[in-house]
Amino acid sequence: MSSQEVTLESTIGGFTASGKLHTLSVWFILALRLMMGIAFFQSGLDKVLSGSFSAGGYLTGAVPNSGSPLADLFVSMGNTPWFVDFVNVAVPWGEVLIGLGLLFGALTRLAAFWGAFMMLMFYFGNWDVAHGYINGDFAYMLVFLSVAAFGAGRILGLDAYIEQYEVGGVPLVERYPWTRYLLG
Repeated sequence: MSSQEVTLESTIGGFTASGKLHTLSVWFILALRLMMGIAFFQSGLDKVLSGSFSAGGYLTGAVPNSGSPLADLFVSMGNTPWFVDFVNVAVPWGEVLIGLGLLFGALTRLAAFWGAFMMLMFYFGNWDVAHGYINGDFAYMLVFLSVAAFGAGRILGLDAYIEQYEVGGVPLVERYPWTRYLLG
């Protein structure tokens, strides 16, 4: 087994952070991607197969009782019939698609973005700060963002191949640089 350290460095707003990662970290990044993929795929599939998922009661009842700072927004969403209909489809099928994207490592950054967005909404919907502001929903949001930041779809995933797919003799990500925000 060969292993070594690699240096990462990033500058944001004039502040530079750097550090060394052990090359074995790639396996943990893959594990995070697969863990979140399984969790979301299973959760979404359970909702789809049950055929009884409905967000309306949660949006109008559970969220206001949680003391969430966004309770009024959730109640407003829950009192808008077309929006509830949308959420009733978007949540279960979104979870299935996010899960599949992560499991196969395809459109990983896009899947991770939407996973993080869903976890942010769950964080405010399931608001409970009795034990602090960090809970499982917040932690999962950060895992999704880490999966995206590390380009986890390139680790034994389809994104590594999709990025190199040639369009007019040029790899996809070179011809269309914006695809880096979806793949990886």
